[in-house]
Amino acid sequence: MSKYLMIDFGSTFTKLTAVDTEKEDIIGTSSHFTTVATDITIGYHNALKALYNKIGQVKFDKIISCSSAAGGLKMCAIGLIEELTVEAAKRVCLGAGAKVDLVYSHHINRHEVERIVEEKIDIILLAGGTDGGNSECVIHNATMLGKAGITIPIIYAGNKSCVDEIEDIFNEYHLNGYVCENVMPQINVLNIPSAREKIREIFLKNIIVAKGIKKIEDEIDKVILPTPEAVLNACNLLSKGYMHEAGLGELVALDIGGATTDVYSMCPASAKRADVIVKGLEEPYAKRTVEGDLGMRYSALGVLKALTPEEIRMIKEDENVDMEKELLMRHNNVDVVYKDDDYEENVDLLIGGVCADKGMGRHVGKLEELYSPMGTIYTQTGKDLTQIEYVIGTGGILVNSKNPVKIMSKVTGDRSKYLELRPLNPRYLLDADYIFAAMGLLSQEDPLLALKIMKKHLKEVSLK
Repeated sequence: MSKYLMIDFGSTFTKLTAVDTEKEDIIGTSSHFTTVATDITIGYHNALKALYNKIGQVKFDKIISCSSAAGGLKMCAIGLIEELTVEAAKRVCLGAGAKVDLVYSHHINRHEVERIVEEKIDIILLAGGTDGGNSECVIHNATMLGKAGITIPIIYAGNKSCVDEIEDIFNEYHLNGYVCENVMPQINVLNIPSAREKIREIFLKNIIVAKGIKKIEDEIDKVILPTPEAVLNACNLLSKGYMHEAGLGELVALDIGGATTDVYSMCPASAKRADVIVKGLEEPYAKRTVEGDLGMRYSALGVLKALTPEEIRMIKEDENVDMEKELLMRHNNVDVVYKDDDYEENVDLLIGGVCADKGMGRHVGKLEELYSPMGTIYTQTGKDLTQIEYVIGTGGILVNSKNPVKIMSKVTGDRSKYLELRPLNPRYLLDADYIFAAMGLLSQEDPLLALKIMKKHLKEVSLK
């Protein structure tokens, strides 16, 4: 029997989860503010000390971790046509646990290349052209990156017919380039695994060094995943089940953090109504979107920008809260946690609700009305989540809230959003012990145990 320690080096907090395989359960958790800006080991050691105070001095057989510290894995997706290869490239990045900070289509220019450097992008995914299709555009874009002397890792995942030319450009300009399979070998056909594995390889080899996480390498066995990919794996496992252990079926998970709001949906992409025609790229069963401008602390100013003047006015009238003032204060004090102040907790609930509403609005599929001689018909872009049974909440604001459903319920639909295919009448579950990322890590070692623990620790909650 073994004891595992799973570590999530988050953007705001470093979270530890200890598991005993003989007991088939969690034996302790702890957390501390992430200290990646100074020395990441400080926050880890403080969290470890707190864990030992709870469970005693334990020798762990394996210590594995994931990370979204220092801004997480930041990527730039470059493609040919925005609705096709650009979208395919974005999905690869998101499925690999990255945050897509920049998206470019067609021929990139010098200013766009300069912005890639300015934004401190970690990896560039260069796509474009189906196999045997357009090659001129990706060759131009690779050349532009080369002329700029880009040192950022570049993954080429475009038209296979010009791989030789791309490799020649990589060599000529001494670029840190990698080649993998085309993300869209045929129109509307996605090929994600090859590029996703290459992203993970670069993350493990290069990015953890750049983020300062290598300092902890001697004390743990390995950093194996970006945190969002670990959570995606946990959600997929919980949905589908494993071997004889049933999963929960179709679900949505909402993860609101200090820097981002991630939405995960586990369900097929097919239309749920006979009068609807699905268009666009086929959606994956396990889908993730991340909103880098929606967060409780680091991205608080993004929340402010996402609110309309009318919404700010309504919150002021209904809740007597000045959102501009409160969001600015949280942006300037990212480590503040409110535990005993009812007013400040209510403000955090309001901010979390905005993150949930706006995040789901960007994730969910949408209908468009079309009028024909046969009457009104609808086209669907994205996933129909109307019949989702479970909405699961995770992330600090939800886990620590006295009323998490006040935030989680904002993902549902109402009459004003009837063209958005949001969950209509879901049940609400809470990742009360904040273990999803840890279970995504554990699933790499023992998926059956990870599934059993998640099902045991999920807590059903209702609106207070």
